[in-house]
Amino acid sequence: MKRVLIRIYTAISFFVALSLAGCTDPNAVIDQNTVIINNNWAYVNKIKYAVKIDDASILYNIYFNLRVTADYKYSNLFVLLHQTNPDKKSSTIRYEFKLANADGEWLGDGSGNIYSYQLPFHANYKFPAKGVYFFEIEQNMRDNPLHEISDIGLRVEKVKTP
Repeated sequence: MKRVLIRIYTAISFFVALSLAGCTDPNAVIDQNTVIINNNWAYVNKIKYAVKIDDASILYNIYFNLRVTADYKYSNLFVLLHQTNPDKKSSTIRYEFKLANADGEWLGDGSGNIYSYQLPFHANYKFPAKGVYFFEIEQNMRDNPLHEISDIGLRVEKVKTP
């Protein structure tokens, strides 16, 4: 009886692992989110990601993943994206993202009290070289901490070729 249960458990585990592997996006280099503790994003809480680029000859899209609660009091968000290349050269760009219309209607995908966004940092971006790139995302609003921010993330994907 134990052998039968072990075989059933092994078969179920195999099919679960196989189905999960099939759900991954082959174009995604990284797609990670970080939960913001107590929904309060402070200036000092820079969200950091390391991204390994194996092919510098192709184009990539880089996205800012964001989740806010319905109680977020602004219609926009300013962030700083710090990028450090493998050669240690770094750059910082300030972005403004529109999150709601003037009438207060959220532009993100809503589920309950949470609104999700995937906003472009760079489209068709060519990394200068192979290697590990470091990204830091920093909130750049007047409020510190910035309330009602649930999650922050980064997605880097290979541009799909036709």
